[in-house]
Amino acid sequence: MAKKAGLGRGLGALLGETAGEVHTDPTSDATLKELPVRDITPNPDQPRRTFDEDDLGELADSIRQNGILQPIVVRPHEGSYQIIAGERRYQAAIRAGLDVVPVVVRDVSDKEMLQLALIENLQRSDLNPIEAACGYRDLMQQHGLTQGELGQVLSKSRSAIANALRLLDLPDEVQHLVRDGALTAGHARAILAVQGEDARVALAQKVVSEGLSVRQTEILGPLFSVKNQPNTRARTPRPQSYKDAARALRDKLTARVTVRTVRGRNKIEIEFGDEDELNTLVNKILGA
Repeated sequence: MAKKAGLGRGLGALLGETAGEVHTDPTSDATLKELPVRDITPNPDQPRRTFDEDDLGELADSIRQNGILQPIVVRPHEGSYQIIAGERRYQAAIRAGLDVVPVVVRDVSDKEMLQLALIENLQRSDLNPIEAACGYRDLMQQHGLTQGELGQVLSKSRSAIANALRLLDLPDEVQHLVRDGALTAGHARAILAVQGEDARVALAQKVVSEGLSVRQTEILGPLFSVKNQPNTRARTPRPQSYKDAARALRDKLTARVTVRTVRGRNKIEIEFGDEDELNTLVNKILGA
């Protein structure tokens, strides 16, 4: 696992820069230079899939007036240079009509490149929840990382990674709504609680059309689950005798006891914590 742990160096160590700042220390292995735009290619594994047209237009206007204030980070690749971080600046530079752009050249592996592209976008909150989840999944699949290991790389908890990946279980139609910003990650998690793709899509459409809050979505969820199960029968109340028997057994055994009917079969269920508690229950039942 030592090789995987090396990913934990993070964005600063691998790029020779902190968020928003490029170091040009001559002792660094990074090279600061200018490159023709035609010699630079985008990263095909760029986690960010959507670029806001208005934002790109505003950035292009700023670049025309002030130039690119933070160099694009690239690596040598197949006779040209491939973007590691700064795809948005690159796209805006093309719109602004620039022929050359400032870059920091780094020699990094495919694994480091994907990690750095993901971290850069996450640090700037540029990824929507689905893009972030896809980035997590790609890192895990391509490089054999567990959720816990990826969490260490990105300074996130394992549960945060797991919750993000769950969004990819949503129907494509709902994922598109999250990508477009019509639904938040909170809405998406509430929709995930509903069983069945059709019910999830129906709830998502209602949330968007009525502008419902996350809390309202959570409240509506069970109703859509019921609608998705037309053959669901109303639960038959347990007989009073079952409740009385469970109470008497709880008092006798000092344990949690349930008497109920499951799929047409009557059951007495007794809970215990460990082997010692089990032995105590057995002795009580047998009168030992």
